[in-house]
Amino acid sequence: QVQLVESGGGLVQPGGSLTLSCLASNLAFSFSRYAMSWFRQAPGKERELVAHIRTFGDLRNYSDSVKGRFTISRDNSKNTVYLQMNRLRPEDTATYTCYGGNSWGQGTQVTVSS
Repeated sequence: QVQLVESGGGLVQPGGSLTLSCLASNLAFSFSRYAMSWFRQAPGKERELVAHIRTFGDLRNYSDSVKGRFTISRDNSKNTVYLQMNRLRPEDTATYTCYGGNSWGQGTQVTVSS
């Protein structure tokens, strides 16, 4: 089973930036063959798909709430997918989890607060 480990979460002020990373291991195939996604879930809210990237990064999709502020990317040589988050808002506060290969990571907390 694919194993995913996120990192990069933390506390940031509104308007600030963070970059999340998700390292994949125990892969059955080359990482380049896995589509990857970032989800987030805030307390009391449903899990939301934030961003998705296809295998070679040629197609990316974003939720309307983050479009223009967040960028998903991948480095297939490092088995890693990233989520660059700019102009963060308090409503971006959530646990961010990556998904791929039918596996979920453990999540990383992002808190946007002054």
